[in-house]
Amino acid sequence: MRWPPYKHVFFDCDSTLSTIEGIDALAETAGKKWRVEVLTNAAMDGKLNLEDVYAKRLQAVRPTHEQIRQIRRAYKQNIVADAQAVIAALQYLGHHVYIISGGLAEPVKEFGVYLGVPKENIRAVHVDYDQFAGEWWYADTDFQKSKKRYMDYKEGALTVSDGKAQIVKELLGTQNGRSLLIGDGSSDLLAGHTVDLFVGFGGVVQRERVKAESPAFIHTPSLAPLLLLAAGPAAIRQVINTPHEAVFQKAFTLTNTGAIDFNHERLKEKFQQAYQTVYSRAD
Repeated sequence: MRWPPYKHVFFDCDSTLSTIEGIDALAETAGKKWRVEVLTNAAMDGKLNLEDVYAKRLQAVRPTHEQIRQIRRAYKQNIVADAQAVIAALQYLGHHVYIISGGLAEPVKEFGVYLGVPKENIRAVHVDYDQFAGEWWYADTDFQKSKKRYMDYKEGALTVSDGKAQIVKELLGTQNGRSLLIGDGSSDLLAGHTVDLFVGFGGVVQRERVKAESPAFIHTPSLAPLLLLAAGPAAIRQVINTPHEAVFQKAFTLTNTGAIDFNHERLKEKFQQAYQTVYSRAD
């Protein structure tokens, strides 16, 4: 049985492409890590609406522009295993890759570009700064720009629990092809109805609701198994003797040890048949 490829692949950022939550890393610099982590986890677990905690977290920290920019370094230092290789392999195979995040736009976009995702395919939350903070009369200097302090964020689809679906629709537009979304949190799960396949990711944090309700769920620290869901097991034939073969082989190795769980019996059966067809021939 053939497993159909998903041409459009949407990634969450925090705890999916990076092992950190950007807002939590930001809070740690201000000594507010515990308070902010509690709010983040409550929202990601679906116990609180994202819109109820978004402003509270940023107001608790009130970061400077420079502190927000430093999240990009934290993202790069904490990349989820094989994230870059998976994105590169998908793009080599002709898939379109996107990032949709409730994180802050400046660091998320720079991190996404670093991973190889086109900037126009990345969506995150923009913030405004207090132009009169600090020695505002030196506003044109790089030093003063870095001292500008957070004032407010721009409310929109990515600052509410069920808003990612809207962004998926906007990015897809009238394009053809099946779509897949992978993420760790409740907001990702809620957007699952807008794509052809939602994949929960528990490689960083396993959230019980996401694990229980995702049609497919990856629970290894590596993103490699996603290739077999997004491109299909048979896609390995297209990457033999290329730099992408290694990450596909890792995907097969991890899948053999139970890296992917299914909560949808028909989906499980279809995948296993496609997987065994390819794997038996490889033997």
